Amino acid sequence: MPRIYFYKLTGDDGGAPCMHDGLLSLAICKPVIRRTAQQGDVIIGFAANSLNKDNHLIYIARVTTKLCNGDYYKDALYCQRGDCIYTFQGDCFVWKPGALHHGPGDLPHDIGLHPDYARANILLSTDFRYFGDAGSDEYKYRYPLVCEAVSCLGRGHRVEHTAHLRDELLRMIDWVWQTAQTRRSGHLANTSRRCTCQRAVSRARAARRCM
Repeated sequence: MPRIYFYKLTGDDGGAPCMHDGLLSLAICKPVIRRTAQQGDVIIGFAANSLNKDNHLIYIARVTTKLCNGDYYKDALYCQRGDCIYTFQGDCFVWKPGALHHGPGDLPHDIGLHPDYARANILLSTDFRYFGDAGSDEYKYRYPLVCEAVSCLGRGHRVEHTAHLRDELLRMIDWVWQTAQTRRSGHLANTSRRCTCQRAVSRARAARRCM
């Protein structure tokens, strides 16, 4: 039975997820999802309050391929994608100078440590619906259990659901596929830019609140 993951995005700048040439990829951030999700599982991303207080739906993707061992970063097929921010040099991965997302210090969180790079798992999907800044919060009125679960979710993700919540999630997915005929119908909510991982931004905000 396919698992359904959902989480909140604090940024939507083309890094995670990344859409290009009809392919959606999750290659950076969310290492636990990337490690545990398998082909056929579903990933759902909603806007966090810091991105948009309506928590609108940003994307849904069914995993069609999973690449492990950093193969994504070694394959020339993916080297021009915006989230392909690491490259293999010698016997180790390094951050690509000038990459638009993250920085050298985010490498351990994204793909793990040398030599095994246990986090270098990438999820790919050709079966997705991406809304970005055009996303709607209509799901809240159609699926109250989903609305409550998303509202209560903080950092991290959720994959364990009650039978009733899972049923609502499945019906929401079906509804989205019935009403959205194209895989992409919106634009990025943020402008793509070179930046550090959003985790660092969250820690800085927390520190300011404690001052």
